[in-house]
Amino acid sequence: MPLTPANPIAIKYETFGEPTAPPVLLLMGLGGQLIHWDEAFCRRLAGLGRYVIRFDNRDVGLSTQLDELSAPDTRHSVHAWLEGRSPAAPYTLDDMADDAVGLLDWLGIARAHVVGTSMGGMIAQCMTIRHPTRVLSLTSIMADAGEPAVPEPEAMIAFEPPATERETYVTQVLKILRALCGPRFAVEERGARQMALNAFDRGIHPAGFARQLAAIVASGSRREALRSVRVPALVIHGDADPLIPLAGGVETAQAILEAKLHIIPGMGHQLPPAAWPGILEAIGAHTQGTA
Repeated sequence: MPLTPANPIAIKYETFGEPTAPPVLLLMGLGGQLIHWDEAFCRRLAGLGRYVIRFDNRDVGLSTQLDELSAPDTRHSVHAWLEGRSPAAPYTLDDMADDAVGLLDWLGIARAHVVGTSMGGMIAQCMTIRHPTRVLSLTSIMADAGEPAVPEPEAMIAFEPPATERETYVTQVLKILRALCGPRFAVEERGARQMALNAFDRGIHPAGFARQLAAIVASGSRREALRSVRVPALVIHGDADPLIPLAGGVETAQAILEAKLHIIPGMGHQLPPAAWPGILEAIGAHTQGTA
């Protein structure tokens, strides 16, 4: 694994497509690994003439696990988040954004199209705010601007730390996916189960999950800072998202000058394969001709 020059974080990454094509950096959400950017999705994006990079955030998968740091209580983090408080945390989303820039440095990429989903969308926003000269365009998917609305009660299961027993973990993941999928897109159980098994075997990390969640809460609002963004911005959100309601995506788009808002009817808080064609078309158009 390469060691990024920005900080002592080893980042595991994979690429798709030709390195000479416009680069697209994919950032995953809370507790998610690079494999949660489905390989078929990445290959289809690369097929649009993009150099696609997916990677493990710090504290998950095969990237550095920061177990020398404390692991905040997830219940306390959720309560603080719902109350609008921003308590201290072992690190913030800004630090995770710096990790992503460090990876670009390692790869010799001066500027990239940045695409993030959920927490990854929040990190992508931070990256654009902190390092505007490194970002060709921003795509923020099912993320808010740091001023979250209250999730639906059934969606709160997404904040439970990952189980440490293999089959229990798979059962937990399937339960979460069913709670978050939205009314239009059913969970494809067989594929979801295999993905959960692959994720468990590859490297889940409950303490890292707790630190990532604390980073979201500690980072506070980005609404005012987003007003400084001048790169092309696209916000994608499902209108049935029970975890980060559509209002969070609308607020994000309203905060960024001339941002485009793409709403997907019936989509919840995940990227179901049936929604890929529209999502890929939107990303492809957004990243066309800006390299």
